[in-house]
Amino acid sequence: MILKSWLSQFHFNKKVVIATIVVTTLIMIDHYFRLTPVKELDRLILYLFIPVAVIVLVFRDPLRDYGVGLGNWRFGLLITLGSILILTPILWWATRFSPAMQNYYDLPINSDSLILSALELLGWEFVFRGFLLFAYFQVLGDDALWLQAVPFALAHLGKPPLETLSTLFGGFLFGLVALKTRSFIYPFLIHFFVSFLVTFFAMQ
Repeated sequence: MILKSWLSQFHFNKKVVIATIVVTTLIMIDHYFRLTPVKELDRLILYLFIPVAVIVLVFRDPLRDYGVGLGNWRFGLLITLGSILILTPILWWATRFSPAMQNYYDLPINSDSLILSALELLGWEFVFRGFLLFAYFQVLGDDALWLQAVPFALAHLGKPPLETLSTLFGGFLFGLVALKTRSFIYPFLIHFFVSFLVTFFAMQ
């Protein structure tokens, strides 16, 4: 009764509360538990299927309000291609001169690994640049860009320091692309390209 009395003094937005609890819980489940033998499939379930179910069944909103769709595809393709041109030399330098990056990403590249990476990043980008970003943006406006970048950065703990230190600002920029295009697809494409290039450079 005391807790209920205290809470009654505050006014919480349902979407902010639910989105925050859901995303934080999903990250913890991802860290501690396995749902399937394949980590990438786990992340597709956790970060894509479950948030979609929350949007449809709990929020009762159209998925397009959370960046599902092509959005402003002309600008999206332009910013994706521009990002590729800018990031390629940066990623080459970061990978070639960071032993931690080389050791972590020295992995084989084949059709199976590319498909698994795409599935993982599809969920990864949707939960942050689709579900969380647009849920926050509807209530908090532009501040949503920084807020969604925080759990994204923390979820990188355990990865190479250089990569992790860049993710707060990288998450912000990915979110900016999603808002400008009204789609999480273009951050996904950029993120997938980044993942591929880092792995490719680490193999050299």
